[in-house]
Amino acid sequence: MNRSRSVGLVALTLVTAVTASLAAVPAVAAASPSQVSWGACPEDVVADAAPTVLECGTVPVPLDYRDPDGRQIDVMVSRLASTDPAKRRGILLTNPGGPGGTGLELPGQLANLGAPASLLDAYDIIGMDPRGVGHSTPLLCGLTTDLGYWANIPPYAVDEAAVDRHAATSEAVAERCAATDTGGLIPHLTTANTARDLDLIRIALGEEKASFLGYSYGSVLGAAYASMFPGTSDRIIIDSNVGGTALDHDALRRFGLGMEQTFGDFAAWAAARHDTYGIGRTAAEVRRNYLTLAARLDEEPVDGYDGVTFRLLAFTAMYDSIVYPLLAELWQALQNGDEAAVAKLAAEAGEPVAEENALSSFLAVTCNDSDWSEDVATYRRAVAKDRKRYPLFGAAAANITPCAFWPYERYEPTVKINDRGPRNVLIMQNLRDPATPYRGGQLAREAFRKRSSLVTVDGSGHGVYVFGTNPCAQRVGTAYLVDGVMPRDPYCAAGTPAPDADPRRRADLLNRLSNGF
Repeated sequence: MNRSRSVGLVALTLVTAVTASLAAVPAVAAASPSQVSWGACPEDVVADAAPTVLECGTVPVPLDYRDPDGRQIDVMVSRLASTDPAKRRGILLTNPGGPGGTGLELPGQLANLGAPASLLDAYDIIGMDPRGVGHSTPLLCGLTTDLGYWANIPPYAVDEAAVDRHAATSEAVAERCAATDTGGLIPHLTTANTARDLDLIRIALGEEKASFLGYSYGSVLGAAYASMFPGTSDRIIIDSNVGGTALDHDALRRFGLGMEQTFGDFAAWAAARHDTYGIGRTAAEVRRNYLTLAARLDEEPVDGYDGVTFRLLAFTAMYDSIVYPLLAELWQALQNGDEAAVAKLAAEAGEPVAEENALSSFLAVTCNDSDWSEDVATYRRAVAKDRKRYPLFGAAAANITPCAFWPYERYEPTVKINDRGPRNVLIMQNLRDPATPYRGGQLAREAFRKRSSLVTVDGSGHGVYVFGTNPCAQRVGTAYLVDGVMPRDPYCAAGTPAPDADPRRRADLLNRLSNGF
C-alpha cells in the first residue's frame, strides 16, 4: 500500500456557560431558529443508515456566535423518531467522533446494531453532520496527494530527519488550508461552537433539555456541551474518552499508550492461531515480530507497504477484534515478502478513498481548540521520548502536525470542564483502547468530579455502548439513558463477545471507522 492509500485508512482508521473572552456573546437561548422541517435524507445517508429509514432537516446557526445576527450556516440533522410516543422522554443528540466524522447516519447505525428497544422507545435519536462536515457547510482544504503524507494521524518518525520532513509537509498543509478558505469558515470550526450548535438544535426541536451520546471525539464534544449548558443538558454518556474538551498534542500522544495496552489482546489472539498465520507462537513473539517487520519495511517496502503504513494499519486494527484477521493476513504476506499475496489482499480490500472533508475539518477543529507548540524541536523531543516508552506506535502519535503552523489566532480558550451542575455525566471506558486509552476516562472522571461516574469495562477496542459487546456495559448504559439510574463507578467484567462472523456488525464497524470514529 502506498501512502495515498494509508490516508484513507486513517479515516478508518478518533467552560462555564460563557467564557470571559466571549462575555459579549449572547446566550444561545436568545436565538430564534426556525423549527426543523423533516424530509428525505441525502442519498449517501440513506445508504449508510439502511435498512433503517431516517428523516433529515436543517437548522441555521451563526457562523460566528459573537455576531449572532450575522452570517448563518446550515447544520443538517437527522432523526430516528421514537418507536413508541407514549414512552418518549425527549431527544438524544449523538456524535460518532472525529472531529470530522459524519453523524447523520449514526441513529440508523445504532438501530442496526441492536440498540435496545427501550432506548428507541424513549428518544428521538438525533444525528448531525457538525459544522464544517458533510452536508453542513463542509470545509475543503485542497488536500491533494501532491502534499505527500497528510492525515489525521502523523506518520511514524524513525529519526529526527523524519520529523523534519513531516514538518515541511505539515507547513504546506496549513498554508493550503488558509489559502483555500475563502469563505472564512476555518476560524469558527471549534468544539465550543459545535456545542453551541447542539443547544440551538435542542431549541429548534422544541425541547427544554437534551440528552447526549458521544463516542471518541464525541466525548470531547459531550464534555464541552455538559460544561457549557449544565441547565439544559439532560442525561450525558461520553464513551471512549479523550479526557478533556480538546484533542490536543497530549491526547494524540496517548495513542502510543493505547497501542501498547491493546496490542497484547491481538498478540494473544494471533499466537493462538499461529498455525494459520505464522506470525508468532506466543504473544511475546508476536510483539517481537511486529517490531522486526516494521523496521524491515522501513528499509525494504513490499509492494509499496512501508513501515509507516504497516504501523498505521496495525494501530487501526486494534479498534476491534473483527479486524484482527485482516491485519494477520496482511502481516503474514508482508513477513513472507509475498508481493502477489499483498497485491491480492489490497485488491480485495479495494482502494480506500481519502476523505478530504473529514481530514480538513479534523485539522480545523484540533488546531483551533488548543494551543500547539510552534517549535519543531519540541516535537523532535516528544518523538524521541515516545519512541522509547511506546515503541509500537509512539513515534507516530507524538509527531508534528499542521497545527504547529496554523495561521489562525484563537478567539476563545479551550472549554473548561464545569464540575458544578447536575450529576448527569456517565463516562464509559474500555480498559484497553488504542485511540482513547483508559487514562482518558480517568481524566474525565477527575475533572467532572461529583457530576460523573466512570464505568470501567474489562474490554478491548474502541467503543463501549451499543458498538461494544460487553453485556454489563450495555445494561448500565441503557439503565441510565432510559431510567436515569446513575451507578457509582461500576466495574464490568469481561463478557461473551459477539461472533466475529457477524457481517452486519462488521460492515457497520468499518463504516463507523471510515467516518473518523
